[in-house]
Amino acid sequence: MLNNIRELYRRFIGKVKNNVPLMIVTVLIVVFFVFYLWHRIVITVHSGQGGVLYRRLWGGTVVDRVYGEGIHIILPFNTMYIYNCRVQQVPHHFSVLTSNGLTVDIDISIRYYPEYDLLGVLHQKLGPDYVNTVVIPEIESVFRKIVGKRDAEGLYTTEKAFIETSLNQAVARLARKFIIIDDVIIKRIKLPDAVDKTIQYKLEQKHLADTYKYILQKEQEEIKRKKLEAIGLKELSKALDANVLQWMAIQATLELSKSSNSKVIVIGATKSGLPIIGNIPFDNEVEKIKDSQIERIEDMATNNMSSLTKTINAQSLESNDKND
Repeated sequence: MLNNIRELYRRFIGKVKNNVPLMIVTVLIVVFFVFYLWHRIVITVHSGQGGVLYRRLWGGTVVDRVYGEGIHIILPFNTMYIYNCRVQQVPHHFSVLTSNGLTVDIDISIRYYPEYDLLGVLHQKLGPDYVNTVVIPEIESVFRKIVGKRDAEGLYTTEKAFIETSLNQAVARLARKFIIIDDVIIKRIKLPDAVDKTIQYKLEQKHLADTYKYILQKEQEEIKRKKLEAIGLKELSKALDANVLQWMAIQATLELSKSSNSKVIVIGATKSGLPIIGNIPFDNEVEKIKDSQIERIEDMATNNMSSLTKTINAQSLESNDKND
């Protein structure tokens, strides 16, 4: 047995020695093809990427498996397509027509990423250039439909709702094509200069008119307040007498005594015994205030009665003329 092995070894060595040039050429050819096809045999999937394998001889695109991050070895006649699975952003500029025929320039930015588990289906149905094939045309189509239903002013003043509506429709459409839309950002909406200035002027005038309406409403409320104040003062003048004023003065004195600030209270020698502030008796001042308030209220009541009498007389004359 051992002799047989030795005999086989000697024969092998002999053949190698006799075919050294051929073997060297063969090894060189193999090494050359390995280095030449290295990028097709050894595939590296980097962080945030996913691989889809296309088998040229056995079934085509592999849709039930996504090749994750790392090194993968495949046959040289197969092809692996690498997809970026991170959130990506693509800018886009386009022009649309509003409902009244004006041209509007819009700059948007679309944030998107492919659905990782369905990369094989995405590759089979849409291909690597799915952004220009589906994403941008779908978003632009939705924008065109929404802008086409608005006039220039409506587009100028309802941008937030416009964005939300566009995004919802775009997400619903692209979700069925294995693409997730993270956000659609409108960078700029450019109206014609003349239209832009006209809309701004119209909005300024509208706000100015609203301001005038507010001022008029405020003045009307102030008129009502003054009428109620006059009625209240008239009723108060009827209720005020010396005893009530004296009670109010006593309450004021008690509140003054509760104050934490330094104070000097001098009890007056008048008949009411109210405090004296400085050299002025407080109860005399109250009497003066009362008299002035009563006079003012009486004047206001007299004026109101005169106006009311004139109105009644005018209405009586008008009714007499109609009877005649």
